[in-house]
Amino acid sequence: MRTNQSSGLLIQAVNPSRQSSREYDKIMPIGRVTQVVDCREAMGMGKGGGIAQRGTISECRYPDVIVVGMSPGRRHVTKPVCDITSGLRQQGVEYSISTLVLNAGSGVPPDAPKIGGSVLGAYFGLTQKEIVQIEKHKVAILHHGNVRSHVVHKVRFILSACDVKAIVVSQSPVDYEDFAKEGVKTSVVMPPEDKIRTKGTVMSIVSGVTRGQTPTREKMAEVISSVSKLLKKKE
Repeated sequence: MRTNQSSGLLIQAVNPSRQSSREYDKIMPIGRVTQVVDCREAMGMGKGGGIAQRGTISECRYPDVIVVGMSPGRRHVTKPVCDITSGLRQQGVEYSISTLVLNAGSGVPPDAPKIGGSVLGAYFGLTQKEIVQIEKHKVAILHHGNVRSHVVHKVRFILSACDVKAIVVSQSPVDYEDFAKEGVKTSVVMPPEDKIRTKGTVMSIVSGVTRGQTPTREKMAEVISSVSKLLKKKE
């Protein structure tokens, strides 16, 4: 993998046997196939610029899957998000993967003031631009840390604004009933019709992904399997 500094593009070589058939229609692979990824509009933070700044997106050629992460900070580590993105690309998922780090991904939504964390003064939110960026993709992978109530309400807030199929990745154990109780549509448990608060739907949950740590091979396999099943169903 290498970055072209002048053009701001990330050039990634991929095994052609794992490449999407859509790419074969346009290029003839010899040995390897090149993926072109549009890098972020702002340089990274931290030592070596390894941490993406808030409010930035890295987009791929096709709007297939978007991985959405929290805003970076002392307690908010975006590391699993980029690991998931790289893992999906490297393991041969036949779809384009974009990554979005939210501008206001800290705290809790303003309509959930009774849960812990609201006293910190940071409110979780989405800009209209972020809503458009998420909605144009077929599947959204949502990562929101390890506080169960925060995960549930952040996912509910995003899916209330975005009509998209979602895969929830978290450190804390959550289940479909936790989301349904808050009016979130899920593939397993549906809230009563008069209590539905979301446009989008939680289709799969992968818990046990530790914040700030590289996901295990088993967890990456769960994410890859969930993404592949959803996209193949849509096709």
